Amino acid sequence: RKFILDYFFEERQNLQKPLGGIPGKKCGTIIVKAEELGNCRESVMMQFCGNKLDKKDFFGKSDPFLVFYRSNEDGTFTICHKTEVVKNTLNPVWQAFKIPVRALCNGDYDRTIKVEVYDWDRDGSHDFIGEFSTSYRELSRGQSQFNVYEVTLLSFLVDVEPTSLHYMNPYQLNAYAMALKAVGEIIQDYDSDKMFPALGFGAKLPPDGRVSHEFALNGNPQNPYCNCIDGVLEAYYQSLKSVHLYGPTNFSPVINHVARYAASVKDGSQYFVLLIITDGVISDMAQTKESIVNAASLPMSIIIVGVGPAEFDAMIELDGDEVRISSRGRYAERDIVQFVPFRDYIDRTGNHILSMARLAKDVLAEIPDQFLSYMRTRGIKPSPAPPPYTPPGHPLQTQI
Repeated sequence: RKFILDYFFEERQNLQKPLGGIPGKKCGTIIVKAEELGNCRESVMMQFCGNKLDKKDFFGKSDPFLVFYRSNEDGTFTICHKTEVVKNTLNPVWQAFKIPVRALCNGDYDRTIKVEVYDWDRDGSHDFIGEFSTSYRELSRGQSQFNVYEVTLLSFLVDVEPTSLHYMNPYQLNAYAMALKAVGEIIQDYDSDKMFPALGFGAKLPPDGRVSHEFALNGNPQNPYCNCIDGVLEAYYQSLKSVHLYGPTNFSPVINHVARYAASVKDGSQYFVLLIITDGVISDMAQTKESIVNAASLPMSIIIVGVGPAEFDAMIELDGDEVRISSRGRYAERDIVQFVPFRDYIDRTGNHILSMARLAKDVLAEIPDQFLSYMRTRGIKPSPAPPPYTPPGHPLQTQI
């Protein structure tokens, strides 16, 4: 049996477990062989037919099916696909099937692919009809003289699979963009100039490939501000084309970045909201807790939106709803973190507008109380309301 495991640079991944069994009795061994998979995102759709296959059944014709094997680095073969059985025919047309190129040949276009043809029997003693060997490169030539055996390739279609949550689908927003747009479009109305600094974390930057955890999405470290949320989205899309996503994943630099601004404006004239969109991996938990405890005494709140299928235990801990967050024995002065997993808000009918509205509603629900708790504990009163704006040369009109 084959298991595909994602390798994470920043995590320890224990694969060993003791075998349980009968106490005092040796229960055998399991031999594990591992092979590094090539970073290949392609999948291929193939369809085959048979031509005048051998008749194996005493009554009726054969019930043929195909078994595909990929060759391993040590010369052995591993089953990677079985077709369905086509009953009672010597000229079967099997259904088209889709398989990742990694599973078929580990991204090595010249690696041997072996195909065996069997006649299905109810008792499992399937009769061997024949076999042939090919490769991805040969198959990719499509219908040609190279791909005619007793089994013939009918079609071969390559598709590139999105393997990243950042994948840019031309037809809809990815989860990062949806979360950003959902929260941003509401909160931007509380910002007077609509200019937002946008930072990325966990990537190698051009030209020298240094890893950064607080880089300007627009590529301008001296002025990371983007015009409105649409400007932030544009900067995000552009940065995906220029940076290389890379671990570890540190949260504390961006929290400290915003905290430096918040620390310089304590008179109540400004309040800062940091939106972090993450897949849940965090490499600097202790430092992040320290940063949040420090930030809790500043005029700022932190919204964390988790995207993707991961467990978000660390983010729930940072939220502090159950247990107030602490660092080195010091508790946060107030709760400033709100975490939600985006998957909880995805509309079952596929209505992304509804998903985004639900997300924004829950994410922003705690901000007013967090804002007021900061102002009240410091005795900051609202400034007098400015007089209503009257365009020059127009008399004041009152609408009843």
